[in-house]
Amino acid sequence: MKTVYALFSLALLNLSTIAAPVTAPSAKPDVSNKGLITKATPVLGGDPAAAVGQLRRIAQDYYNWRNENYPVGSSEMGLHTWDDRLTDYSANAIGARAKHVRELLAQVRAMKSDGWSKDDRIDWILFRAQLEGAEFGDRVLHFEQNNPQVYVGECSSAIFSLLKKEYDTPAKRINAATARLKAMPAMLVQGERNLQKPVKLYAQLAIRSARNIDPLFNDSLMTLARDLPANERDELVKAKDAALAAIHGFAERLEKRLPQMVAFAPMGVANYNYYLKHVLLLPLDATQVEMLGRAELARYRALEALLPDPKLADPDPSRAKSIPPDQQSFLHAYQSREQEMIDFLKSHQLITLPDYLGKFEIRQLPEAFKPTSPGGFMNPPGLYDKDPTGFYFIPTYNPQSKNFYIRAAIEDPRPILGHEGIPGHFLQLSIANHVPDEIRRQNENGVFVEGWALYTEEMLMRTGLYPDNSAAQGQILRLSRYRAARIGVDVNLQTGRWTFEQAVQYFMEGGGLDHESAEGEAAGAASSPTQKIWYITGKWQIMNLLGKYHDKMGDKFRLGQFHDDLIKNGSMPLAIVEWLLLDDPTTINEVLK
Repeated sequence: MKTVYALFSLALLNLSTIAAPVTAPSAKPDVSNKGLITKATPVLGGDPAAAVGQLRRIAQDYYNWRNENYPVGSSEMGLHTWDDRLTDYSANAIGARAKHVRELLAQVRAMKSDGWSKDDRIDWILFRAQLEGAEFGDRVLHFEQNNPQVYVGECSSAIFSLLKKEYDTPAKRINAATARLKAMPAMLVQGERNLQKPVKLYAQLAIRSARNIDPLFNDSLMTLARDLPANERDELVKAKDAALAAIHGFAERLEKRLPQMVAFAPMGVANYNYYLKHVLLLPLDATQVEMLGRAELARYRALEALLPDPKLADPDPSRAKSIPPDQQSFLHAYQSREQEMIDFLKSHQLITLPDYLGKFEIRQLPEAFKPTSPGGFMNPPGLYDKDPTGFYFIPTYNPQSKNFYIRAAIEDPRPILGHEGIPGHFLQLSIANHVPDEIRRQNENGVFVEGWALYTEEMLMRTGLYPDNSAAQGQILRLSRYRAARIGVDVNLQTGRWTFEQAVQYFMEGGGLDHESAEGEAAGAASSPTQKIWYITGKWQIMNLLGKYHDKMGDKFRLGQFHDDLIKNGSMPLAIVEWLLLDDPTTINEVLK
């Protein structure tokens, strides 16, 4: 999921990353972790209860502040208080947000958590990592200044977030959309002022998105306007046309500037390692992550070769029992396989499905999001959503498509369906939304989220859902193979060892992807640093934890219990999950020292 989560376009990139503050180059923040964790840390001087209370107040105030300052992101998360607003991208607003986050991070870093309880110290570590992600974005990535996708994404998500669920009456949603449409031309002017050194690759992706945005505005949005009074409809149409003209003009001016734009610049090894350690809380550096990717790529390429029919790893619609004739039939066929997967999970007691779990639906991918999400994206229930429904958006159906995801979905949609739905993202993120601890509920560690979803693909195969030498089994191996190739691309692209063209080629040769998918994957790696390492890295951590959990439980071990224990605490770094499940702080101590 591009992240998520999804993970899916830059418009839905981690809000705190886009909001990050400026840190003076000479400033060296105190990132030491005095007093590593022991199984029984004694309470030291002072009043731990008062300090913990202060931490929780700071965290809640920060979430409230973030939600108001990023109204489109709030709408995406199911909080519709500010549906009539766009983010303020004026220089003053960006600076004020930067200053606020910087001061909060300094305050949280200065807290002495040595004498706190285990659970309270975990929350301090998590909240600090959340703020570290915010601080990193502006200090290193500078997306407001170099990435036009920020502003095109704001426009597309501003409308998309109002349409995807019927959270209110059509009239109220249309009124909100009209207000946002009216604000888009001025927001895009702010964006152009900020884009002093736009990156050519980012601009090319933004141009493609801008030129594919029309159906979202002209078709999807207008379905809500059928019963509007004539004057309100006219106001909507006028605002829509002006917004589209502004977006197209933004794209045209970007295109004229392309020859003078700077090339994609990697963040470098030091910054990459900083992000792994302080934001993702990984006990690995860039070299170790890259080695993990190479090892897993070699393993899954070999496992493909060991299939009785290695061609099964390359999806082929001609092998399918039936080929859907049109888009709606394709969506229905895709979604119809979900129940058999649920029945398998229940009959094998592989995981507990909570009563509050909503529906999971398959929908068509809006064209505006295709440049960096060629395989589609998952849209789980938002953090504040009252509606528990989740969606997986898949590319426009074409039975002759060379796109890996389309071919795979025609032949057997279950591997990808399991990753995106149940037991993957939809289930895990639905449970995470119900975690009572607010800091943990707000935590969105992509390594855990994508690691879990990828782990479930192979787990279902190993527990018997797919027969040997089947198309589904071949897909599982190819999906893991290209997720392993993602690591090499992400690390080498972001540390400056590879060019963008080398990244695309590696996806095709190493990952076995078609050119369209490979180019989109490489674009995603350039636009969302570290996102591509989440899958295999998280899966490796889960497999490592599974073995330790099995050894600890002995005769009492049950796989379904491990799965329940693993995902009940939300989207947490696996170093912390290991501490919770095994009462062993060794791995998180490696991160914190």
